[in-house]
Amino acid sequence: MTKIKVLFVSAELTPIAKVGGLGDVAGALPKALHQLGVDVRIALPKYGIVDEKKYPLKKIAQDVSIPYNQAEEKINIYETPLPGSEVPVYLIDSKKYLGDNGIYFETDASSGGTDREAERFTFLARSSLGIFEVLNWYPNIVHCQDWHAGMIPVILKVLAKNNPKLANVKTQLTIHNLEYQGWYNADTILNVLGFSAYDHPTLSKLKGDTISSLQQAIYNADQLNTVSPTYAKEILTVEYGAGLEKDLQTRKDDLVGILNGIDVDRFNPANDKDIAAKFSSDNLSGKAKCKEDLQKLCNLPVDKKIPVVGIVSRLTGQKGIDLINEITDNLANEQAQFVLLGTGDPVLEKMMQKIGSKYPEKMHVKIEFNAKVAQQIYAGSDIFLMPSRFEPCGLAQMISMLYGTVPVVRATGGLKDTVKDYNPSTGKGDGFVFEKYDSQEFWQAIIRALQLYKEQEKWYNMVTSIMKKDFSWNASAKKYIKLYEKLLK
Repeated sequence: MTKIKVLFVSAELTPIAKVGGLGDVAGALPKALHQLGVDVRIALPKYGIVDEKKYPLKKIAQDVSIPYNQAEEKINIYETPLPGSEVPVYLIDSKKYLGDNGIYFETDASSGGTDREAERFTFLARSSLGIFEVLNWYPNIVHCQDWHAGMIPVILKVLAKNNPKLANVKTQLTIHNLEYQGWYNADTILNVLGFSAYDHPTLSKLKGDTISSLQQAIYNADQLNTVSPTYAKEILTVEYGAGLEKDLQTRKDDLVGILNGIDVDRFNPANDKDIAAKFSSDNLSGKAKCKEDLQKLCNLPVDKKIPVVGIVSRLTGQKGIDLINEITDNLANEQAQFVLLGTGDPVLEKMMQKIGSKYPEKMHVKIEFNAKVAQQIYAGSDIFLMPSRFEPCGLAQMISMLYGTVPVVRATGGLKDTVKDYNPSTGKGDGFVFEKYDSQEFWQAIIRALQLYKEQEKWYNMVTSIMKKDFSWNASAKKYIKLYEKLLK
């Protein structure tokens, strides 16, 4: 088969312009695809925050006309390699629509917001298609990341009516979090594109006076995927479908789940510079040193026999922080220590700070984002808590396992796919799993973990086993290539 050509379109890209996990995926998956022989390139807005000293930009096209908002908007296109790879990144330069400093104009605009947001990301969708002609490079597939690129499939279908070169370009939509849907004023979107509701059947399905770019992508993308097999099933239900479950049900035959990978070079206790001592599944002595270091860092009594229970999390309703709050009194009565790192909802931040103040000898809470401390918690804890209400994929449970820290998780989304519940009869399992979103069930799972911790040989076997799991992007990339091949048959 000839080389597959893919254009990734993303609002975020680690390390050039990142807010959350979307950027991590966009910065890692293309590298793995490239190593497997895919001609993959990335389109990204040239935000004002892009550090041009750190990422030298080469101008490859100037004054390219993009029909937009009843005018011809001129863009420049710059190129830089994705750090650590040969993957080209095309930065689209439009001072008017893409050039402001931040990625999102508002703190919660990751899910949609003002007309400025609508104009920005619809312009990203429209202008990314302008790359094809300028570079004389037509991809087989445009891989749209989340709602920000969600208008691309419908724009392609409308433009292809008058441009045969676009007719063969397929679209793949990856849904990273269905809660973020990009709802905007429909007239704003149609006006800037110069479309009418009659230009394509799905544009006539507008919900009142609003339009969701994610919903339009669900209708129009040739193929859909999300970031874990379980989440792909969950979002077809009312409980997890966030109002789009009926739309997704109509596309269920075109929807699959592929687990995200993680950067296994970066998250490797054998060469992590942020932790007190390096260690591996063959030699765990460094993990004991990391535990001692964490206890000192958090002003907790240094005692290698006491299990340290860790959390690294955004403090939001999604992450099960209310369940954590409900079990802390119980945990304080056990021979255990508790360490939490995170920021988020101010109400939840205060709730967690109260826990630290109430039990200073046993619990330590850091309300901050600190990548180094996060690594120290992954490495120095014995048990890691992740009681999420929902979790499209989840990263922290995978990192914790590679650092020999046993996860206690709720059976949802990617948590269910990556953590198999410990079976005392067989001695097999990756951690401790509870089903119902309930503090009592959560607590019982923690108790099971604390009890097994006392059986050091069994605990050691679990720790060394989970450290050998393969969460590399290579495995995920192979599955994406199969998806691409299916699209091109």
